[in-house]
Amino acid sequence: MNRIPSSEITPEHIYRSRRRFLRGIGAVALAGLGIAACGDASVQSPALTPGPVSQQTDELGDPLNTYEQITTYNNFYEFTTQKEGVAQLARNFRTSPWTISIGGLVHKPQTIAIEDILKRYPAEERIYRLRCVEGWSMVIPWLGFPLRRLLADVEPMADARYVRFETLYDPEQMPGQRDRWYTWPYVEGLRLDEAMHDLTILSVGLYGNLLLPQNGAPLRLVVPWKYGFKSIKSIVKIDLVAEQPTSLWMAAAPHEYGFYANVNPNVPHPRWSQATERRIGEIERRPTLMFNGYADQVASLYAGMDLRVNY
Repeated sequence: MNRIPSSEITPEHIYRSRRRFLRGIGAVALAGLGIAACGDASVQSPALTPGPVSQQTDELGDPLNTYEQITTYNNFYEFTTQKEGVAQLARNFRTSPWTISIGGLVHKPQTIAIEDILKRYPAEERIYRLRCVEGWSMVIPWLGFPLRRLLADVEPMADARYVRFETLYDPEQMPGQRDRWYTWPYVEGLRLDEAMHDLTILSVGLYGNLLLPQNGAPLRLVVPWKYGFKSIKSIVKIDLVAEQPTSLWMAAAPHEYGFYANVNPNVPHPRWSQATERRIGEIERRPTLMFNGYADQVASLYAGMDLRVNY
C-alpha cells in the first residue's frame, strides 16, 4: 500500500524541528513524540448522533463518511495540530452569542447574529467530497446555503474583486492560537467569482445537526473543489476587498500553499504527490480527481490560467 510518509503530512515548522531533533539525538528518542497528522481518531465527542440525510452516497456513488469519523477526525489548528485532540479541546467552545460582520467594499454592510443567519438563509443539504491537502478525503453531508445569497444582500461595489474571511481570535478558548509560528487569526480568501459560484456554501451543520465546534461551528466556508484548508472555520468576519488576501497558510509557507489551492493531481505539494488520496475509513489509496471531481462545474473559472503557477 502506498502511504504518504509522516514527514509529508506534518506542518513544515514541526517537520523541520523534527529533522533537527533527529540529527541531534537520533530516531529512537523521537518515537514517542511524533504528531499524528492523519492517524485514526480516538476522541469520542459526547453526542455522536447523526440526523437524517437524503441519500447515503455522493453523486459518484461513494458512501458518506460516518458522523463519528467526520466529528472526531479534524484539522483545526486553532485548538491543536493533533487531529485526535481537537474534539476534546473544542468541547466547551462557546458559539453563543456569535455575530458575523460583513463589510469592506459593499453598499450595505451588516453585522448579523448567527440566529438571524439561520432564519434568513434556510439551510439545504449538500453532499460534497472534502479533499485535504495532506492526502486524505471524506464525503460529508453538509447543511448550508450558497454564499452568493449573503453577498448579494450586502451589494458588492464595482471594485470588489475578492472576498476575505477571518476566524475568531480567542487564545483562551483556542489554545493553538498561542503558537507564534502562525499569523493569527486564520484568514482565507476567494476570488469574487469563486465565492459567487453555486457550489460555494456557508455551512451551519452536517448530518442533519448543527455544526459541532471541531467542525467549525457555528459557521464555516465549504469550497468543495479546493483543498480543505480553504474552507475556513468559525467565521466572524467577511470583507469584500480589491486586492488578493494573504491567507494564513500563504504567510506561513508561500512556497507550499498558494492562493487558489485547487485540487489538482498534476501539481504535487513540494513534499508529497497529490496524485492519489486515502478516503477515511478505507485502506487503499484512490486516484485524485481534477478539481476534486467538480471540473465540469468549475473548470471554466480558470480558463487560460497556468494552474502550476496559480497553485
